Amino acid sequence: MVLTALSFYLLSAVAVAAAFMVVAARNPVHSVMYLILTFFSAAGLFILMGAEFLALLLVLVYVGAVAVLFLFVVMMLDVDFVELKQGFLSYLPIGAVVAIVLLLEMILVGGAYVAGETQTVVERGQELSNLERFGAVLYTQYGGLFEAAGIVLLVAMIGAIVLTLREREGVRKQNAMDQMARTREDGVELVDIEPGQGLG
Repeated sequence: MVLTALSFYLLSAVAVAAAFMVVAARNPVHSVMYLILTFFSAAGLFILMGAEFLALLLVLVYVGAVAVLFLFVVMMLDVDFVELKQGFLSYLPIGAVVAIVLLLEMILVGGAYVAGETQTVVERGQELSNLERFGAVLYTQYGGLFEAAGIVLLVAMIGAIVLTLREREGVRKQNAMDQMARTREDGVELVDIEPGQGLG
């Protein structure tokens, strides 16, 4: 239990501190690094609770979506990529600190998990695994809330597209109605060329 308690307090402290630095950091690259650290710390807390599926989901979905989040920030703030590439070595110390903390967290959580000191939030039986019980509860008792969360994410995605859509002069826009109403006469032009002559 000592290893579990130590892992819990370390992960909690790192998660709170990293979440504060996400907001406090002025550089968007630093904010993304701290955000990754926050997600990994929260995933470690889920593993200590015995919710391995939630931990993997947090890492795969949210940490994987950090690249999309950073792309969204770049589109909104017009970050200069040339300047970012020139200052690559200046990000190395913060990246090394984040990597070392992540490695320490993984070692502690892995040790607690292997030692069998982690708890479980779902009652495990011989007939169903933790993942199967979680799915049964999610898609039956909380099915409506699960679908509502999907609708909220869909609205957020549409909002992000609308916010980043910019009107520019000289850019040809696609008109779906004109394309569907187009006939053969509008799109095809027959040219009769005499032998030995070109289109010049």
